[in-house]
Amino acid sequence: MPTKSLVTGANGHLGNNLVRLLVDRGDHVNAGIRNPQYRKTLEGLGCATVPADLLDRRSLVKALNGVDVIYQVGAVFKHWAPNPERDIYEANMLATRNLLEAAAHAGVQRLVYVSSIAALDRSRLPITESSWNPDQSNIYFRSKTDSEKLAWELAQKHNLNMVSVLPGAIIGRNCLVPTPTMALLTSVIDGKLPINPGFFFNFVDVEDVAEGCYSAALNGKRGERYLLANENCTSIEELVRHAQALFPDRNIAMPTKPPRAVVYAAAAMLEVVGRLTRREPLLQRNFLNAFTVREQCDISKAKRELGFRPRPPNEAISSALRYLAAAESRSIAV
Repeated sequence: MPTKSLVTGANGHLGNNLVRLLVDRGDHVNAGIRNPQYRKTLEGLGCATVPADLLDRRSLVKALNGVDVIYQVGAVFKHWAPNPERDIYEANMLATRNLLEAAAHAGVQRLVYVSSIAALDRSRLPITESSWNPDQSNIYFRSKTDSEKLAWELAQKHNLNMVSVLPGAIIGRNCLVPTPTMALLTSVIDGKLPINPGFFFNFVDVEDVAEGCYSAALNGKRGERYLLANENCTSIEELVRHAQALFPDRNIAMPTKPPRAVVYAAAAMLEVVGRLTRREPLLQRNFLNAFTVREQCDISKAKRELGFRPRPPNEAISSALRYLAAAESRSIAV
C-alpha cells in the first residue's frame, strides 16, 4: 500500500527534490507550502499542494490528515535579519514546536526531522552525529541546534517515532527559490565574489540528501541522528578553480585572499552598515568562526544504516555549476 507523506517547505531546494523522489517511488505526497504564490514550483510533479504554514499549527493539522510520514524540511535558512531573534531563532523554534505537536495530534507513524550539520560540534574532528554545536555566535547555527534539541524533547514527550538527518551545504538541481549556498556558487561563476575570506564548505548534492531522507524514513533507527554530508570540505580556492576549469570562456578571476585581520575589520564595518541600512551584509564576523575550518566528517553511520553514498564534492559541484549556468542562459530564476 502506498505511503502518504507530507513534505514541509516543499517549494524549497531540498523540499522540491524530495517531492520529486517520493512521487517517483510511488508515495502519495502532500507538498506543504506556506505561500500560495510558490505553487508553480510544484506544478506537474504529481503531488497535492496543501497550505502548511509552520507558524500556524491549525494549517499543519489540516495538512496532516491521513499522512503516514512527515518530512520536516521547512525552516528559515538565513544568517541575517533585521530582527534575528524573532525572524530566525524564534521562527525555527516555533515551527518545530508546532509541527511536532501537530504530528502527535495526528498520530503520524514516522517523522524525519531535517536538521543541519550546523547543529554539530565542528571544533572536534571528525564531526559525528554524537555532538552538539556549542557556538552561540551565529544565529542560524544556534537556531538549528536548539530547534533540533527541542524536537527530540517533544518526540520523547509525545512518543513520536522520529529520526533526524543533518545535511551539509546543499547544492544541485531544481533550486527554484535561491538559497545562500547556491547564491555563493552563482557569485563564483558570475565573477562577483569580491574577496576570498578563507572559507570551507561541506558541499553535498541535493538529490543525495533527498535519497538520504527517504532512506531514513524506511531504514533509520528510531531516536537516531544521521549526518548526510561528504567526508571532506571544499575551499573557496578549490571552488573557483573548479569553475574556471568548467567554464574557461567566462574568464573567472581568483578573488584576493586578504589577511584574517583585514577580513574581520571589513566584516565589522559591513555589519554596522547593515544595521543602518537594514540590509544583509555580505560578510559577518561570526562567519570567521563558522566557516574557516577545513572540516572532516565521519559519515560511516549513514553509510552503514541508510546506505548513504554521496557523490564526491567535485562531481556535486560540477552538476550544480552546470545547472546554474544553464539556468542563466535560459534567463530563468534559479
